[in-house]
Amino acid sequence: MQKIAILGSTGSIGTQALNVIKHSAEEFEVSLLCAENNWQLLAAQAIEFDAATVIITNEKHYEPLLKALSHTDTKVYSGSAALCQEVQSGEIDTVLTAINGFAGLEPTIAAIRASKKIALANKETLVTAGDLIIPMALECKAPILPVDSEHSAIFQCLLGENDVEKLILTASGGALRDMPIKELPNATVEQVLSHPSWNMGAKITVDSATMLNKGFEIIEAHHLFGMKNSEIDVVIHPEAIIHSMVQLKDGAIKAQLGMPDMRLPIQYAFTFPRRAEMPQCPKYNPLGTLTFREVEMERYPCLKLSYQAMEQGGVMPTVLNAAGEIIVGAFLRKEIGYGDIAPLIEGTMGAVQNKKLESIEELIVIDANSRAIAQQLINKK
Repeated sequence: MQKIAILGSTGSIGTQALNVIKHSAEEFEVSLLCAENNWQLLAAQAIEFDAATVIITNEKHYEPLLKALSHTDTKVYSGSAALCQEVQSGEIDTVLTAINGFAGLEPTIAAIRASKKIALANKETLVTAGDLIIPMALECKAPILPVDSEHSAIFQCLLGENDVEKLILTASGGALRDMPIKELPNATVEQVLSHPSWNMGAKITVDSATMLNKGFEIIEAHHLFGMKNSEIDVVIHPEAIIHSMVQLKDGAIKAQLGMPDMRLPIQYAFTFPRRAEMPQCPKYNPLGTLTFREVEMERYPCLKLSYQAMEQGGVMPTVLNAAGEIIVGAFLRKEIGYGDIAPLIEGTMGAVQNKKLESIEELIVIDANSRAIAQQLINKK
């Protein structure tokens, strides 16, 4: 029985992970569930899956959550410090890190230091701290298995291969992929959130439209698979059936195909190297059409900024992520326009002097400073 902790259990990835566990109850056991604000759903999940421990990181929700679970044997804690402590428990085998943004970094580090298997759905962990995280995981013998559909696809395609020439990440292109470029600056929040393929949270859906999310995936792929900037390409694939490809040195290309359903990469991370049956997963009809487009950098300036951040290295990916979280949040609150996102991120990157990242403590300071700079730039709009 594999004992699993789900960090971010009330979000899209977390709820789908619980769906996977529900259909394989003889194989998986829920040890820990964590959420930030949605204590009602967290309580319902804890009851349904008989979770040993739940943690609400926003401490103002602790009392109602404790009351809701008072008739159960579930242990209830609050706060980030409690989360970092509990993920190291001997009662946990695998930690699915699905907390959005920079907040997922510290508990992931705590789990790595405790040599847990990491099912990584929080790409910001490697974007901001990949130079520190990968050596740490190797030293602690903590395997990192990707849950992002693109990185799971690459991972699957790389098995048994050594002579790799290029990784090819596929992208849906986001909700604005067909909007005339001249109209993009005036795109509304509602238009941006109408993703054509995936059902995701608001932040990541905006990042899909700008391709900042794809930029993060490029940086993540660099750390996960040891590939250079020039060895990672992106193509637009509107059907979202091919989740990514690997080009080998003899010219062959391997691709992983499947319907856009995150339960597949989640389950694969749980069961690797074995594949388990997933009867509820929709099957792809091989008679369908698959199309591809080149990426228009004019349409996706955030993708260009991501390549720049990866090329520069040091603290720049951390700055990129911090700026993105603050600036996209401002867009979702309708404080700035869609056309302001990339220039504000670029402005934040330009205001921070790059240097080698030496420690997690330094990273936290740089993240905070970058967020402050981004907010200052927003305030000047």
